Amino acid sequence: MRRKARQATKAENRPRFWGRHAVAAALANPERTIVRLWLTREAAHAFDVDPSIPVTYADAADLGRLVPRDAPHQGVVAEVDKLPDLWLGDIVEGAPERRPLLVLDQVTDPHNVGAILRSAAAFDALGIVTQDRHAPPESGALAKAASGALETVPWVRVVNLARALDEIAEAGFWRVGLTGEADMTLAEAMGPPRIALVLGAEGEGMRQNTETHCDALARLPISDRIESLNVSNAAAIALYAATVGRA
Repeated sequence: MRRKARQATKAENRPRFWGRHAVAAALANPERTIVRLWLTREAAHAFDVDPSIPVTYADAADLGRLVPRDAPHQGVVAEVDKLPDLWLGDIVEGAPERRPLLVLDQVTDPHNVGAILRSAAAFDALGIVTQDRHAPPESGALAKAASGALETVPWVRVVNLARALDEIAEAGFWRVGLTGEADMTLAEAMGPPRIALVLGAEGEGMRQNTETHCDALARLPISDRIESLNVSNAAAIALYAATVGRA
């Protein structure tokens, strides 16, 4: 009975992805297990599906009942297993220079994390680090916002963010926390070429304990006509500054 209960819980926790980019990227990721696939006949022509994956053909209305209301499934839905856990040391030890690492302090909105993953892929970031209990799980909304980047950008979940920041420093990273109250601009705070960019939660920003584990605090030089930027926009600008802007 216990084994059946664990299997049932695992099945209940499996995310469902939708949309052609998210599902195509999941199919192409050797680390991702596709449990089941639903396709319309029209969408099926766009996918090369391994014969081992169970496929159900259905019309668009049926697929719409498998996902949140009004989700743009584009004729494809996949039920998947979550990706295997990664260790922080796997990505920071011996990391190349000029590939920034993103650290997110309790950023919980799946659309923001998905957009950050997409920017991380665009600027060839090393990966993202989040707290396990204060970050969104893998989900269809997050995968859709990431537009395939969930499958290509390493995502490390840690128990304690402060300890993770210490480990990041020991690996030779200069930790720059982004906050609107900082005296230095991001360009002034950049420091060594191996950079970890630390961004706080939507609204609240970085926690004080997280700030104390940064080597420098910096602000984006935005106009005073606007109070702040969305965290995903701030991440994209910071990634540009840490890569293209310093080339």
